[in-house]
Amino acid sequence: MGHRVGSAPLLLLLLLAFCKGRIVRVPKSPLIRVEGTETVIPCNVTDYDGPSEQNFDWEFSQGTDFVRIMSTWDSLFTSQQYQKRVGSGEIVLRRSSNNAVELLIRSIQPVDQGEYKCTTPSTDATVQGNYDATVQVKVIADGLTVSGSKARSSKPRKLSEGDSFELRCSASTTSSEHTHLQVTWELKNGPAWQEILSLTHEGKFQPSPEYEERYLSGDVRLDTVANDIYRLSVSQALPMDEGLYRCLVSEWVKDADSSWQKIQEKNVEVASVIIQQTVLDVLIATSNMSVTERDSLDLTCNITTDRSGIFQAQVTWYFSESRDDTLSDAQVLLSVDRDSVVSDSPLISLSHVDRNSYHLLMRDVGVEDSGYYFCQAAVWVPQHNGSWHKVVEKTSSPVSVVVTALELDYQIVLNASKTPKFSDDPTELECRIMNAQNTEANLRLTVSWYYRMRLRSDAVVTDELLATMDADWTLQVGDKSRERTQNGEIIFSKQAVDTFSLRIQWTSEADRGDYYCVVSAWSWHHNNSWVKSKDVTSMPVSVFWATQDYTLTVEAVKLKPFFVAGHTFEMTCKVSSQNIKTPRYSVLITAEKPLMDQSNPHGTTRIISLNQDSVVRLEDWTDQTRVDGVVLEKVQENEFRYRMYQTQMSDAGLYRCVVTAWSPGGGGMWREAVNGLSNPIQIDFQTSGPVFNVSVHSDNPTVYQGELADLLCIVTIDGVALEPDDMSFDVSWFAVHSFALDRAPVLLVSLDRKGIVTQARRNWSSDVSLERISPMEFRLRVHGSEDQDFGNHYCTVTPWMRSATGVWQRQPEIKSKPIFVSVKMDVLNALKYPLLIGIGLATIIGLLSCLIGYCSSRWCCKKEVQETRRERRRLMSMEMD
Repeated sequence: MGHRVGSAPLLLLLLLAFCKGRIVRVPKSPLIRVEGTETVIPCNVTDYDGPSEQNFDWEFSQGTDFVRIMSTWDSLFTSQQYQKRVGSGEIVLRRSSNNAVELLIRSIQPVDQGEYKCTTPSTDATVQGNYDATVQVKVIADGLTVSGSKARSSKPRKLSEGDSFELRCSASTTSSEHTHLQVTWELKNGPAWQEILSLTHEGKFQPSPEYEERYLSGDVRLDTVANDIYRLSVSQALPMDEGLYRCLVSEWVKDADSSWQKIQEKNVEVASVIIQQTVLDVLIATSNMSVTERDSLDLTCNITTDRSGIFQAQVTWYFSESRDDTLSDAQVLLSVDRDSVVSDSPLISLSHVDRNSYHLLMRDVGVEDSGYYFCQAAVWVPQHNGSWHKVVEKTSSPVSVVVTALELDYQIVLNASKTPKFSDDPTELECRIMNAQNTEANLRLTVSWYYRMRLRSDAVVTDELLATMDADWTLQVGDKSRERTQNGEIIFSKQAVDTFSLRIQWTSEADRGDYYCVVSAWSWHHNNSWVKSKDVTSMPVSVFWATQDYTLTVEAVKLKPFFVAGHTFEMTCKVSSQNIKTPRYSVLITAEKPLMDQSNPHGTTRIISLNQDSVVRLEDWTDQTRVDGVVLEKVQENEFRYRMYQTQMSDAGLYRCVVTAWSPGGGGMWREAVNGLSNPIQIDFQTSGPVFNVSVHSDNPTVYQGELADLLCIVTIDGVALEPDDMSFDVSWFAVHSFALDRAPVLLVSLDRKGIVTQARRNWSSDVSLERISPMEFRLRVHGSEDQDFGNHYCTVTPWMRSATGVWQRQPEIKSKPIFVSVKMDVLNALKYPLLIGIGLATIIGLLSCLIGYCSSRWCCKKEVQETRRERRRLMSMEMD
């Protein structure tokens, strides 16, 4: 058992050594070759040591000792019996790479049958592997015979394009071995032979890429007629099929490694083929011609060809507007195919007069048919599979055809059946067609309306299109009249066959100007479309009327010359106008308050209005206690009365009537004509009553953030003293958040005379309050002041006094001078809380760190180490190691 275990590793090592050694390879035996053919025997070496380029020795044996043939490194290696064949080049040793060579015998003979040995001299450090290899070569007799079916004629075969032809060749072998033949048909119409179709040694048909499509369609075929006859059939000859044809036959044998090897090849030239192209002439019999519109156009296309036998012609007629247009740009009119089927067209006919003539007839031609006409013809021949092949195609020269227009004659007359005398009167224009001649049933007349503004200067004005009518009676409205046409203000209509009308329901001053119409003639063409053939423009008609400027006079009268506060104010407005048709008036009452009245710093106030339909509306009247205190009514058609009940001191000012005159417009609408302003009526209360003054005060206008700011609004009275119960105040506080009063004031808080406080919306956290601390003093407090509270602060006061009759009278609003309030930052208070928080956090973190350190050292890092202490330690000697 022990002996077997010991021998197994040794055997494995020997196998590995053998596998890694030098390996010399030649083909597997036997190699079968044909007598007289060129034979190549390859040899290569792998897994060797030493230089990359290896040397080789070749020897031959016929069952006895090996005879030296050739060597790559020793020129004296060749034996005497091979020196002549090697010297003449009949036997050659050629290197294919550093580690491979080939022994070439140009014409192998039966004496060369035997065993060939390839040897490589050693360049290895150790002797491993094999250094030679042998192969057996068997030489068989040449039994391959290749010939044409008939002796090749010196004259080529002439064929017409599209004809069919066949070529045959005979190939057979009498080889003693089991060999296969491969037959390939080739064509030479240039410097090199081109492969057509092959029957391979494995029995497969293999067309070349150039003939693959024709092979699949059956136009090119290869079949066997008998055991040794191979026929090439071409059913549709093309110009590319012209040239010299040969049959190439190769003999194949299966080697010992089961691969197929070509052992010889022979060929024979079979025939020379010339393909003659078909001659085709295409000509239009008529030269350039002229035709009158609505007449018929007659053209004939003649074709001639040298083709004989069975064929069919295809003819197509084309039309082009330009002589230089290509065939793809031209329009196909009509065509007849090879089966004599004519494409359908209602106005164009194509007839086959005889075998070579094709007649084109176009009825009812129009001007758009002017251009160039040409025909294209193609010749088709039948194929063996029932299909047709186009052998030639040609296009004729174009023929110029000019269609002379049939001149239409008609006149246009434009009349104004209704003309306006004033604005908003109707306007109606009639465009009539007169003396129409040469009109037919397939003719339509349409109209287009234009407007031209009249100018006194010589400036050029572009004509504006009002509306136009297409040939299909579709009305296209211009930009100027689109909206008014949709609203029914402008109407376009056709009153009769020869009459078109334009009606403006309500003519305005912007409509004044010149109007004219354009009548267009449209002809129906055989391409199912309408084509405009003529335009006739009428003479313009002027729509104009003399106008005078509108005048409007308004007079205001004060009915009660003297009255006091609390009484009723009454005034009338009388209106007169000229050059306005059936006018109506709208009235607006305005008031101009004195400049010291702060309730209306912008001047004029709109109080109440009454429109042209007698609808009353309050405008800027905001006194909620006197909603019904003003009345405006229509006394007569041109007279209006305004009343204001329980007048107050704040009603003082200049009152006017603003009147607008309206005239009837189109569609029941009213159009503004002119505005007028009356003379002013003054309301002035002559009184020696008290005079109110207001001022603001603060003990400390500068505060820190978060503190309380106190501002006082103090009202004082000059003149007659009043009882506190007989007076009351509306107080409002405003702030301008800037230093220079260059911003809009912001309302802070207000207190009305009934004691109701209203705060404005604020966007910051501070708060405000307003309270009355005495009959004449009002205090504003800002709680928790912030930076946004700085700026100029002022108050406005509206006094109210009770008259002897018990009626409260509102006095003009008064405004105090501003006081500047500044808000500072308290640095100590601002930093106090952050410092306290920081110190507290630092103390807590320090104590926590100490606690963590103590616990770690006390419980987590405690370790008892026991070791024996030695008082004396000596170094060990190196020799003791």
